[in-house]
Amino acid sequence: MASLTPASPSTCFLSNTQLKSPPAQVFFPLTNPSLGASFLQRGYFRAVRRINNMPLKAVVVAATTAEKPKKRYPGEAKGFVEEMRFVAMKLHTRDQAKEGEKEAKGPEERSVAKWEPRVDGYLKFLVDSKLVYDTLERIVEDSAFPFYAEFRNTGLERSEKLAKDLEWFKEQGYDIPQPSSPGMTYARYLKELSETDPQAFICHFYNVYFAHSAGGRMIGKKVAEKILDNKELEFYKWDGELPQLLQNVRDKLNKVAESWTREEKNHCLEETEKSFKYSGDILRLILS
Repeated sequence: MASLTPASPSTCFLSNTQLKSPPAQVFFPLTNPSLGASFLQRGYFRAVRRINNMPLKAVVVAATTAEKPKKRYPGEAKGFVEEMRFVAMKLHTRDQAKEGEKEAKGPEERSVAKWEPRVDGYLKFLVDSKLVYDTLERIVEDSAFPFYAEFRNTGLERSEKLAKDLEWFKEQGYDIPQPSSPGMTYARYLKELSETDPQAFICHFYNVYFAHSAGGRMIGKKVAEKILDNKELEFYKWDGELPQLLQNVRDKLNKVAESWTREEKNHCLEETEKSFKYSGDILRLILS
């Protein structure tokens, strides 16, 4: 007597001579044993049709893309400088920038309109700032890492301008102080960093020069209104069109960062908070 045992779904598949066997590397797991044979057959037909009509390379690429979607970092599409700008803006307060997220703590983090600067404090700020710019310019000149040389003679240099300003104050009868702890600490840190950690150093290079060209100019204008009878210092003047000078350096920074790994770029971005801390300590001198 013939057996009345019903054929299993897998037997139905194998017994159908009209079906092509799927490629050996394709596996269709049976995730729900309760599904009927006809349902599985329809799904099988569709799967085989899709795979047979698709090149193997396309299948592999599609699977890889689905499994590991590329993470996009804020600003990445425009270049690494835009990534640095995005991180830096988040560390401003809302009084300082509309993109700022930081809560104002010290008086220097409030709107410049609320500041009460003093000439003595401003002189300390200028002296310590000059020490920092002297250090940055010496670092790129000595070039412990070859790509530092890309940032020589950019037109953003400030040391000579600050020297002229300090000479003007001296002619007005003011005593020029020696560099103080904030400036000396930052200069020492920059020197050490430039010799051992080029990505972190570039973070400071970018933030010092670009911050001065933006918020720094606004600070200089407001301070001059309050204590210098609106005199414009050389510190806030550039030889050439500032937007073009900035764009030239922006292009160089983006080019240098093209050879960095994602980990190196992230390491650079992580240094932004330290850059703000050191610069903030010097800025605070204006109000001392």
